[in-house]
Amino acid sequence: MTILGIDYGDRRIGLAASDSTGLIAGGLPTLERRGPDQDVTEAIRRACHEHGVERIVVGMPINMDGSQGPRAKLSQEFALALADALGIAVVMWDERLTSVQADRAMLQGNLSRAKRKQRRDRLSAQILLQSYLDAQKRFSSAGEPIVRSVRP
Repeated sequence: MTILGIDYGDRRIGLAASDSTGLIAGGLPTLERRGPDQDVTEAIRRACHEHGVERIVVGMPINMDGSQGPRAKLSQEFALALADALGIAVVMWDERLTSVQADRAMLQGNLSRAKRKQRRDRLSAQILLQSYLDAQKRFSSAGEPIVRSVRP
């Protein structure tokens, strides 16, 4: 099953897709938006069709103390709208520290500031999706399902 990971933002939306076995996440081109009101549903629909996506994982920006702020609400609204528009199961997944991990990885790779900015969202989506895939493996081997869709 191919899964699409989304790092949702006002200006950029990072995308990643799993391989068909659901084991490895790979980055896809980032969607650039002119503003938070620009609809990206069709671009995501095309990516889902192109990669044969059967599930979408949207990053949930949870605060370090476990609370949910305004960004979490926006991400949930985005996920609900996607589920309704595309008819694909959408799962929210904790994205804490994915941007920090992406930045560290790029700094270790000696990428310039401009290249880091250009690649941050894609790499964050990839890290988010890989975290989800790894958790699926761990929990499925323990016999505990963890998928909780926004819409069935």
